[in-house]
Formats: sequence, structure tokens, C-alpha cells
Amino acid sequence: MKTSVIVFPGSNCDRDVKVALEQSTGGPVDMVWHGDSELPAADLIVLPGGFSYGDYLRCGAMAAHSPVMREVVARAEDGVPVLGICNGFQMLVETGLVPGALLPNAGLKFVCRDVHLRVETSQSLFTNGYESGQVLRIPVAHHDGQYFADGDTLERLQDGGQIAFRYTAGETPGPANPNGSTDDIAGVYNDRKTVLGLMPHPERAADPQHGGNDGRALFDGLVTALS
Repeated sequence: MKTSVIVFPGSNCDRDVKVALEQSTGGPVDMVWHGDSELPAADLIVLPGGFSYGDYLRCGAMAAHSPVMREVVARAEDGVPVLGICNGFQMLVETGLVPGALLPNAGLKFVCRDVHLRVETSQSLFTNGYESGQVLRIPVAHHDGQYFADGDTLERLQDGGQIAFRYTAGETPGPANPNGSTDDIAGVYNDRKTVLGLMPHPERAADPQHGGNDGRALFDGLVTALS
């Protein structure tokens, strides 16, 4: 299974994703610089978390126009799976690869803590390693993670099974929804479920030494689906 991680100025989770992918795939990961205009052949492309371009202008807005993103969008439109985590999720909404928008957190503060997520469907490349309704403990670390979509879009997401994860109550302190996201949405798919935008960080919960490994099944499931 061939995987590529796109690296931007300000990315800080690219190596975390690389390690998680290597653990699951057992093979090397191509680290692709944002200024490149070409991508190697890949079965999966990952846009990692961080603060691309310092989050100036609007989170993910500048990164969405990096040279490599033209190829990422083209591959996604051809059906190559793309996973955008945190800042990568912001890039996905900026490019229109997933619907909606990501706004500053309702509390207008950076949030960094574990949250609980409910798997809304196991019927996707990204969630086949889980059970529908399963609750996961995954960390978040973001300032602009409040997912918003208008009523018509939310209805389409619900009807199309495009809501991947929702924040839910758990044992960790703090409100279940850390950012005020509409309908507690933590992750959404495109209409073909080949692109996933996810605000929490599964790569930070992919090894028991991290304090939990609920994120590992996402990467293992991708290997099962794509190998």
C-alpha cells in the first residue's frame, strides 16, 4: 500500500501521521513538499494537522492553493482516498472536497484535550475497523474546529450517511462538544466517502504509549480496505 503525506510550512503532525501509517502498513511513506507540482503514485493521501502558513488569513486557506493541492484535488476527484486531519480538514473544506466550513471555537480559545467520538457508520474505507456506534477516545488540538453547515447541507449529509464521527459524552472532563460544532459533528465525508475530514487526531492515539490507541483501527482499516 503506497501512502503520501503532504508537508506544508507549519505542519507539525506530519511525522506523527508518518509513524502511524508505517506501523499499520509496514512500509515507507512518501513525504511530499507542498511546493511540488507532482505526486507519486499513492493509494492514500493524507493532509496532516498543524498550522500551515501560520494559520494566517484563514486556517487552511493559503495551503489550499499550494501547488501540490491541484494534484491532490485531481486525485481525489479520480477516487483516490484522501484523509484530512485538523488543519488538513480545514484544507479540505477550503478546496471544496468536503462540504461545510470550520469556524473559530465557540469559546474562542485553543482546545487541547481528549474527547470522545461516536462512530456514526462503519461502512467506509476509514471506519471499517470500528463498529457503528462505537465510542472512541481521541485527542483534539485546535482553535478553529467548529464545524458549520447550513440546514440543507446538514440534511444532505445525514441522508447520505456522510457524517463520520460525532462528539459524545465520555469520562474525560469538559463538555462533550469541545468547539460548538453544529450537530456535534467531528468528521464528514464527501458524497462518495472517499474523502474524510476529521478534526480530532487519530495519529496521536495510535500507540498504547500515547495513553490510548483508539485511533489505530482507522489506519489498520485503511490498510485492509486498500491493500
